[in-house]
Amino acid sequence: MISGPTGIVWDVTYACPLRCTHCYSESGRRPARQLTPGEMIEVADALISLGPKAVAITGGEPLLIRTLPDVVRRFRAAGMGVTVYTGGWLLDRTAAVDLLTTCTRVNVSIDGATAEVNDRIRGRAGAFDRAMDALATLDTTYRELRGLDMALARLGIEVTVVRSNFLQLGEICGTLARGIPNLRSVAMSAAIPTGLASRTGFVEHELLTNEHFEELVSPEFADRLRACAPPGVRVAVTDNRFLRNDPASLAAGTVPMMQVEPDGAVRAMAIYEGTIGNLLTDDPAELWNRCVERWSDPFVVRTLSAAGTMESWAAAARRIDYRFGTDEDRARIDRRPAYLPH
Repeated sequence: MISGPTGIVWDVTYACPLRCTHCYSESGRRPARQLTPGEMIEVADALISLGPKAVAITGGEPLLIRTLPDVVRRFRAAGMGVTVYTGGWLLDRTAAVDLLTTCTRVNVSIDGATAEVNDRIRGRAGAFDRAMDALATLDTTYRELRGLDMALARLGIEVTVVRSNFLQLGEICGTLARGIPNLRSVAMSAAIPTGLASRTGFVEHELLTNEHFEELVSPEFADRLRACAPPGVRVAVTDNRFLRNDPASLAAGTVPMMQVEPDGAVRAMAIYEGTIGNLLTDDPAELWNRCVERWSDPFVVRTLSAAGTMESWAAAARRIDYRFGTDEDRARIDRRPAYLPH
């Protein structure tokens, strides 16, 4: 039995000011399910007991959680790395100070080099300008705090790669990154077929084709992106295939992370619907054991063994979500609007 997760993803809220077309958690379209401040600390302590090295705090929009710095400090006091992902819509100087002085990394999500592309993907006019303002605020605040005797979070840009923004990746690494002197990373991650990104229409029109996919992960493509970026900015490209949790990946030693929903419920498999208990009521180690057991479930093994392409992975994700999701999950899946290409 694997002793515990090396990393945690915690969607701390499903509330969000944006309506991203690829939203994995369908945030802004379902109840927020936020915990009280005391309950959030309880969940944090339960996660710490599992001994992970790092936690990624996302959502929804984490900055909607006013006590977020307290939760981050709890993780940091336990020696864990903490990355917060934000769309930037709500970020002001106070939030910038909190993030830079408590987190290990702060990543602002941008899905286009232009407002036209970014705002279409992220579902709200003004999203690009807000994200760029957030980066500018973080950059300025970083410069102001740098002289103080404290460790500051590394500032990054996070890009979900789809067909609509594929041709703008070089410009994001170049033009946008060069305008942020204290930027340290640009992460390019292929959209994965979960949540709204698993809809058949999205798969047909926005999920990367196999040709796009192979180009994205080629060394030559990564080298071209790195050549666009300014000195000191690390460019990382990932295909996210390890998130499939397929038998081949598990046999190769890839250890899946633990994903936690806003109310403390734990998903049996990260990115797929289907929870196996709650950190507020169940023993964390037993929850992890239940996660490990799910990976070898005959239905899961059979379904993911056939997920060799992006299209087949999306079909497998839909089957797993419907099989292991609750009645409420299945009703939400049935209500998902069709994706309409622009």
